[in-house]
Formats: sequence, structure tokens, C-alpha cells
Amino acid sequence: MSDHDSPDASTPDQPAPEEWSDESADAPGTMPYDEPVGADPARPSRLPLVLATVGAVLVLGAALAAPLVNQALRGEEEAQRALDLTLVETWEISDRAHTTDEVDYPQTPPAGGPHAPIWLACGAYDEPVRDENAVHDLEHGTVWITHDPDLSAADVDTLADQLPENGIMSPREDLPSPVVVTVWGAQLQLDGADDERLGLFLEEYGDGHTAPEVGVSCQGGTPDPQGGLPGEGTNA
Repeated sequence: MSDHDSPDASTPDQPAPEEWSDESADAPGTMPYDEPVGADPARPSRLPLVLATVGAVLVLGAALAAPLVNQALRGEEEAQRALDLTLVETWEISDRAHTTDEVDYPQTPPAGGPHAPIWLACGAYDEPVRDENAVHDLEHGTVWITHDPDLSAADVDTLADQLPENGIMSPREDLPSPVVVTVWGAQLQLDGADDERLGLFLEEYGDGHTAPEVGVSCQGGTPDPQGGLPGEGTNA
């Protein structure tokens, strides 16, 4: 037997082949040879489903929230309107007697009470009108806008544009504010012709519902600011 065939012959040490084990697969930084790197291409993505669900929730939420938003806005608008009209002064006025005498009214301008037998014709006057005749208009549900005589022509035009068909307008010296709007039993002092509360007041009171003779109107009255008899419309 030759030296090459001898079992006792020494041969160089050969490293044992490395084997995978469960421990080696779980070791940090290692991965089993049969696990692909990255996501499984056969597994469908959940992203479209998630996006569709989120979109549906948003649409449903908007639909449910819209009525609540509208209700909140309406409530805020009504609250603001009520706030704007809180300075309206009101009185219970029961005396509607006709008189040819001058009357000492408690309001400036007057908001009701005894009055002249004839009322003033509808429209805007360029001089002060007699209180007793104007109060008769109020009894008919007429709106009376009074303004400072020094108000500019542009402001006077602005007021005239807002004057209702059943309304009279006139300058007045002793007003507590630049503009005052009056109906029977209710009055509001305004800061000027552009005061937005005028529109709110007209919306609330312009139908004349506070007047004893609502719906009669100022038609057929005298065009004389001082109440001169026109020949008709008296003793109404």
C-alpha cells in the first residue's frame, strides 16, 4: 500500500460546509435563502381600498355636516339681526283721538298718539312736516323717516331710495341722531343714511303691523307739509 492510500496519512484540514439552521435564520442581519427580498408581488395592495374608504367617509361627513353648517349660519344671522335691532324703542300707545290742537308728544319725533284729522300724502318732503299730521300717517301703518337738515344731498337721496311706497320722509331740527325711522309704537335712531339697520327695521316693521289701521296707507292725504286741507281725506 502506498503512502497515498494509507488511511493514516495526514491530509490538510478542510472546513465543514456551513449549514442553515433556525437559529441562523432568526439571527439579526440574516435571511433564509428562500425568502425573497421586498414585498410579495402576488399580494394585492390595500392602498386603493383605504383611499376609497377615506373618500367615502369624507363625502358622507360633508353631506351630514352641510345642514348643520347652514343651520349655524342662519342662527348667527338671526342673532346678528336681533342684535342690530335691540336698540329699537317701543311703546304701547292707545290714544288715537283726532284733534285740531297741537300735541305735546313724549317722543322725538312722535311715534303715535292723538293726531290731526288729515294725514300727509306719501313721499319725501324737503321741509319739516307738522307732527300731528304725520302721526295720522303712522296710524295708517306708514313709515316715517326723519333726517338732520344738514344731511348731504347724496345721503338724502340714499334715504329716499329706501323709502317704502307707504312712507313719508322729512327733515327735522331736533333729532337725537342724524336719522330716525319711526312707525306707530316703534322707533330706531340711526347713525346716518348708510346705517344698515334701516333695512332691517323696514324688513321688520315696514309692513305696518304695529299700526291700529294697518293697510290704509298714506295715499289720499294732503301734500301740504303743514297739513293744509286738500279737500279730501279728512276725518278718516
